[in-house]
Amino acid sequence: MHNITVGMEYDVLKENRALANENYNMLKDHDVFSVDFMGSIGAGKTALIIALAERLRQKGKKVHAIAGDVTGTDDMDRMTASGLETTNCNTGKECHLEAHMVGERLKTIDFDDVDVLFIENVGNLVCPSDFPLGTDVRVVVISTTEGDDMVRKHHDIFIHSDLAILNKMDIADAVGVDPNIIIRDYNELTGGRKEIIPCSARTGEGIDAILEALGL
Repeated sequence: MHNITVGMEYDVLKENRALANENYNMLKDHDVFSVDFMGSIGAGKTALIIALAERLRQKGKKVHAIAGDVTGTDDMDRMTASGLETTNCNTGKECHLEAHMVGERLKTIDFDDVDVLFIENVGNLVCPSDFPLGTDVRVVVISTTEGDDMVRKHHDIFIHSDLAILNKMDIADAVGVDPNIIIRDYNELTGGRKEIIPCSARTGEGIDAILEALGL
């Protein structure tokens, strides 16, 4: 039974990778730069995407977002209200987006009006790491409100991402968290080969540094 379970899991992950590659090729064919934002509920992914998109629009970039949630349209509604073109993607019972879900949404987007695509994954620090979506970059967002042990508890998602963002720096003192501990843990885990950027989506701290790290 154990071998069957492993085989089924392998097939699912293999199929997801194949579909992610199709998504990647579709986006490259339309010259769209894409980013998958992973992170737990409340990390500030939506606010961060809105802030990044606003800065990019000021630079003349056309930005679209896919808002991933188990159910509802709350994040999509917030993004749309900010002026960001957004497509909703509900997963039902799944705790993460999968490549086939994103692929179906990509078919509905007019890529003539898109330079940059931001995908907000479902709030979770575990499941999304195993399911690439076909984006250029995978980013994990954590916040000071989650405590200073996030990196130590969730190695896998940091290993499978290209960039980390430490959000809500403006309230670190208020929640009694030392950001230096998180940054130290991240650097030890990645051997200093990856970047972690402190930021505050609310105040704008770090937004330009994130865009620079993304090459935008």
